[in-house]
Amino acid sequence: MDYRQPSERKSMHARIVQELGMQIVSGRFKPDDKLPAEALLCEEYAVSRPVLREATRVLLAKGLVYSKPRVGTVVKPRREWHMLDPDVLHWLMQSSPQNEFFALLTSVRSIIEPAVAALAAQHATDEDVASIREAYERMETATTPEALLQPDLDFHSRIADATHNDLLANLCNMLSLALREALKHSNRRPNLHELALPRHKAILTAIENHDALSARHATLVQLDDARTALDTVLNPQH
Repeated sequence: MDYRQPSERKSMHARIVQELGMQIVSGRFKPDDKLPAEALLCEEYAVSRPVLREATRVLLAKGLVYSKPRVGTVVKPRREWHMLDPDVLHWLMQSSPQNEFFALLTSVRSIIEPAVAALAAQHATDEDVASIREAYERMETATTPEALLQPDLDFHSRIADATHNDLLANLCNMLSLALREALKHSNRRPNLHELALPRHKAILTAIENHDALSARHATLVQLDDARTALDTVLNPQH
């Protein structure tokens, strides 16, 4: 199949998943609500039952709904949604007020990232350290917020890889979509280099010195600064 020219069936299937998923995550359909009957949805989207059922199976796999014979497709409680699924995370970002979503993300980052940096300081090989340093050096030479984005993401993902803990690295990877959105905003702050770079450099230095405590502390300081940066950009009147 040529994915650049998706078949009609494929694109309708994607559209149904996207629209129903967004309606669930945004609260248009609430937990315990039944989705419209199959016949109605088939009519609305002008698709066959197999295409609709294929789309419903995707929503099932993302933990958003369950199907019950003679009842239909029902929205699950929020706590059962696969929040780190890239689509669910994207719909959550699209449907939440920015301040609210980024506050949620920052609190998760402040739990995970200091521990990740501390583990990286303990377990990083020379190659890992060189790789993190290379990302930092690209951050230093970036002249625009857009140019800074990828090196900044690489810096954080390489620290996660340096833990040599596959579960943690995978968790950080799943959050990378949300992190990309947060950085797009926070990197628009004036005096970005003067404020952000020394804090990233402190994390790098601590990992180079295999100093877990300093790596943890430097990451907390950097996250505190990231919180301030987001606030500066999203609430300029403050």
